[in-house]
Amino acid sequence: MASFRYKAVTPSGETVEGRMDAASVDDVIARLQAQGSVPLEAGDAGSGGGWLSGDLRKKPLAGAALVEFTSQLGILLHAGLPLDRALQMLLELPEGERARRVIERIRDRVRGGSSLSRAMEEEHGVFPKLYLSMVRAGEAGGALDAALARLADYLERARKLRESVIGALVYPAFLLFGVLGSLVLLLAFVLPQFVPIFHDMNVPIPLITRVLMGVGSFLHAWGLLLLVVLIIAGLWGAARMRDAETHRQFDAKLLKLRVFGPLLLKVDTARLMRTLGSMLKNGVSLLAALGIARQVVANRELSEQLVPAIEAVKGGDSLSHALTAHTGFPKLAIQITAVGEESGTLDTMLLRAADTYDGEVKSAIDKMLAALVPILTIVMALVVAGVMLSILLPLLSLTGSVQ
Repeated sequence: MASFRYKAVTPSGETVEGRMDAASVDDVIARLQAQGSVPLEAGDAGSGGGWLSGDLRKKPLAGAALVEFTSQLGILLHAGLPLDRALQMLLELPEGERARRVIERIRDRVRGGSSLSRAMEEEHGVFPKLYLSMVRAGEAGGALDAALARLADYLERARKLRESVIGALVYPAFLLFGVLGSLVLLLAFVLPQFVPIFHDMNVPIPLITRVLMGVGSFLHAWGLLLLVVLIIAGLWGAARMRDAETHRQFDAKLLKLRVFGPLLLKVDTARLMRTLGSMLKNGVSLLAALGIARQVVANRELSEQLVPAIEAVKGGDSLSHALTAHTGFPKLAIQITAVGEESGTLDTMLLRAADTYDGEVKSAIDKMLAALVPILTIVMALVVAGVMLSILLPLLSLTGSVQ
């Protein structure tokens, strides 16, 4: 008997970690499922370093490739193909050699008797925890094809939203960095070249020129030191964020911001509702689904607010009342949840709520990005115009003096 460590969500919604003596990892997972728990992680007690290295390397299956793999596997299983044959057919799907090797290893483990979730988990860090939990729930409920279809839809929605935001930010980012780079070049290297000329010719220097000359001189003399200080400050801030309480306080302040706070709240609301709805569709109990969904919520403040809500549900309270009493999630989402509880269609209504907030998030992001480009262009044009004016004004005075 070997010792294995595990992490699972109990039927009461609690996330537990521990060690278990068993013949294999599959035995650990089977025992946890027999207890009604949803396994999140399971591995050899001394394999922690492998998990870390798996998280650091680039995932061979990610983004569109992971969505396509999940969707195609669900379709083949729904058509009645055995799991190993479906995986064999998918070997030619990914474009990358590393992705093909991952699927080949999964197929070999499945042929050796492992479950799909266990075979995927042994690819440490390739598949997210939520992904593995959904697959396990589908296996336990005997509806793996349906679970994969819902999982593919979940991943596709998240991918499209992320890609739309990144795509819309490409032009503003290039514009910002291009103008800032030009500005630093003008202030640190071009403007200082005119300073001796202005002094030698006794040209009156306007206030705006003196201010920018001071900024340029500072950047020229201390620019590298300033860059080092900024890097150190960034590393210090990242280290501070590793503290759970500091991170929670920072996330709580983010929620109070006028524009970004409501947007972040909607993003996490959609994420929570979709995760809960998908888990309930796969036959996971409400408390276990809440325990898993809490880990999906990115904002630490909202995640901590779910702890007393889960305790209230465990004590017999309804989900909608618990969310109202203990969390700051939007009222509309909670009302939709209440309707789902009353009609006995909680999973369906949660997914509809997720669709609603996904649409609101996309609309809000589109509006913000549409306004960002012209605002950024105007601001950058004014800044560059100010720099050019600070150079031209003394030159015009110099020209007048010569005449």
